Amino acid sequence: MRVSVSWLREYVDLPADLPTGDLEQALVDLGIEVESVVDLAASVTGQLVVGEVREIEELTGFKKPIRFCRVDVGDANGTGEPQEIVCGARNFAVGDRVVVILPGGVLPGGFAIGARKTYGHNSAGMICSAKELGLGDDHSGIIVLGPDVTAKPGDDARPVVGLDDVVLDLEITPDRGYALSLRGLARELSHAFDVPLHDPALAPAPSGTETLAYPVEVRDTVGCDRFTARLVRGVDPSAPTPSWMQQRLVTAGIRSISLPVDITNYVMLELGQPMHAFDADRVVGPLVVRRAEAGEKLTTLDGVNRVLTADDMVICDDTGPISLAAVMGGETSEVVADTTTVLFEAAHWDPAMVGRTARRHKLFSEAAKRWERGVDPAVALVALERAVRLLTEHGGGTPGAEVLDIDHVRPRTPITLPADLPTRRVGVEYPPARVVALLERVGCTVAQGVDRLSEDPGAVGVASGAGTALSVTPPTWRPDLTDPADLVEEVVRLDGYDRVPSVLPTAPPGRGLTPRQRRRRAVAGSLAERGYVEVLAHPFVSPELADQLGLAADDPRRPAVRLANPLSEEEPLLRTTLLGPLLGILKRNLGRGHRDLALYEIGAVFHPRVGAGSPPAMGVDRRPTDAEFAAADAVVPAQPVHVAVVLAGDLDPAGWWGAGRPAGWADAIEAARDVLDAAGIPGERVEVRAAEYAPWHPGRCAELRVDGAVVGHAGELHPVVVAALELPRRTCAMELDLDALPPTPVTPAPTVSGFPPALIDVALVVDDSVPAEQVRRALEAGAGELLEDVRLFDVYSGAQLGEGRRSLAYKLTFRAPDRTLTVEEAVAARDAAIAVATERLGATLRGA
Repeated sequence: MRVSVSWLREYVDLPADLPTGDLEQALVDLGIEVESVVDLAASVTGQLVVGEVREIEELTGFKKPIRFCRVDVGDANGTGEPQEIVCGARNFAVGDRVVVILPGGVLPGGFAIGARKTYGHNSAGMICSAKELGLGDDHSGIIVLGPDVTAKPGDDARPVVGLDDVVLDLEITPDRGYALSLRGLARELSHAFDVPLHDPALAPAPSGTETLAYPVEVRDTVGCDRFTARLVRGVDPSAPTPSWMQQRLVTAGIRSISLPVDITNYVMLELGQPMHAFDADRVVGPLVVRRAEAGEKLTTLDGVNRVLTADDMVICDDTGPISLAAVMGGETSEVVADTTTVLFEAAHWDPAMVGRTARRHKLFSEAAKRWERGVDPAVALVALERAVRLLTEHGGGTPGAEVLDIDHVRPRTPITLPADLPTRRVGVEYPPARVVALLERVGCTVAQGVDRLSEDPGAVGVASGAGTALSVTPPTWRPDLTDPADLVEEVVRLDGYDRVPSVLPTAPPGRGLTPRQRRRRAVAGSLAERGYVEVLAHPFVSPELADQLGLAADDPRRPAVRLANPLSEEEPLLRTTLLGPLLGILKRNLGRGHRDLALYEIGAVFHPRVGAGSPPAMGVDRRPTDAEFAAADAVVPAQPVHVAVVLAGDLDPAGWWGAGRPAGWADAIEAARDVLDAAGIPGERVEVRAAEYAPWHPGRCAELRVDGAVVGHAGELHPVVVAALELPRRTCAMELDLDALPPTPVTPAPTVSGFPPALIDVALVVDDSVPAEQVRRALEAGAGELLEDVRLFDVYSGAQLGEGRRSLAYKLTFRAPDRTLTVEEAVAARDAAIAVATERLGATLRGA
């Protein structure tokens, strides 16, 4: 939110000589983030003057319309002659007064202005737009000064356009919606500097009358609990918006449109109450405020034809919806150039409804931004009166005596606050009188009483005011104050965060990382060392992903947790497998020109607890009991941590040294082995078997078992899945459940032998159906203690071996810890290994 300090001073008596640094620090201390503080007087250097357009010559023959202008700048140019300036804007005419920067000046961003020849004419200076002066984002035309401006040609234009002011650019957090207004910011600064506040919401305003200003029916008093309206007839449609109002709107980043519309935006900035102006002559019949019917359509002011849902609120006349309530008006009832009868509307809408509507239609208007953060329901009539007075003052017309006020607002519920709670929670002494005074400064109504409070398990000692309870009723403009903890935060904030000591708790000695943390870091480090790149995917997926991955109807990964308020309606579910989002990242990188990719992610997946019911309601006034924790935990989805990798393209790059090697299913299995090794699982406890498991290719999929239990799968993705996700052929993947792995066993220190090894190669012929892993295990079992390592280095199949047969070649490494092995010992161990493989698997020695 952008706001000028001069405007703020109308509502709060800030010190006249207040440095901008002190103002910024005060806002930060109050919890309001300051993006920037801009002294506009220093943003433009050189001569910035008022000019009056004397002549305009339209230049033709160019790609865009160009005008050659002669502008009277008085004696500012030293000659008194009109200044020749080439300009491309079309929104001004002869006789208009404009803002001109002369040669030698510098605009914001370091843009220096000089004299040069362009489009065949000499141009000395520039006629400026609001964006060029840093006053806003409007670059559609130059600034045209209104008739109420008394400055003459040659006068300094800085005070005319507001460049003699200081502008604050603030980031307002979602819980502080009241601060999205001059009224709210002024209130905060009155606290900071202990100066008087001139609350514009205290201005007198007529209450609702028995005679309605306009017939209105509110059918949903939950979505709209207050609706006020008032008519102004006989408005001059040609009346311009006064320059001071335009200037303030432009500074706030809002484009000036027309006087009635500008007034609604001005009142919204001033009081925080979004409003809407209808052309009453274009409204057909009475107004009805209701929920939209699914499939209804409305063309909003931005020209978009929107299809509505039953969750949207609309304002309708006899023709149907004419406004998307609290978000944006419709084209059929908007104020136009010949509008003479204006119907002002100021209502109060349900914040949750507005937030959902804005996200559903991707329409984040200034009004919706305020509604979803909370608007004061008590200020509607004041805003209505303010808008009517501004319109009749600057646009003529006669205000109607009738005032519509349909009020279903419920009074605020008092909050019981132990007077010593701020002291106990924060560790700073806050006497009860101080607590009451600070809450009353916020706007709360505080009544004191006595209450026997139960012992607080988090309390340290006894605070002053123990046993005293305060009944606190929050003000209407603070919907964020709902619990005692909220009131404690307000006490601490207004008393000063700097009074809260920064004391770090002493860490208990000797704990370090948990076994789970050590395992996760070891797995991540192992994959990174092997060239995999870690990514962090959003855990949100679409309902169509299960079908794209080919999951069966009874697959336990198909049921998913649906978010109550998803970031995107297209991805409302939590992932049950890492592969969906990870493959999405793979596809995105492929689309950006990357061809050889090896990615991995370690993260949680979410499995719903079917039939778990709803969690218990837990407040923030006390610590939940163990039973409440257990009941809540029973509803929370199971969240095991998985690790997954995806591979596409070449694993080994091609170059002058030779051709590259494409990644294959075996590489995905090897990645799984590396993960298990890094997790501390000994190789003899790991078993790899052929399997059929979506989304992998049924003939190129392996399941990985640890102690007989399946912990994951690896291999090449199914061609149907690859086609559905638009991925390259032969894309491979692996996914393991890290939480399913047994604890890392204690690994004894290896015995290092100083004696040489004996290396023997054996090639065994087995059936195609026999996994290589089973052959390796058989060789290990038969070779005995002298076997140090066994490694598969070749796989061969051919006609000479016979149909359905293949040769597996292994390198056996034998070594004794206390002596050099003889040839006879090594050969005997080899023969024993072959004998066990023959007995178990029917293997025969190739060539025998």
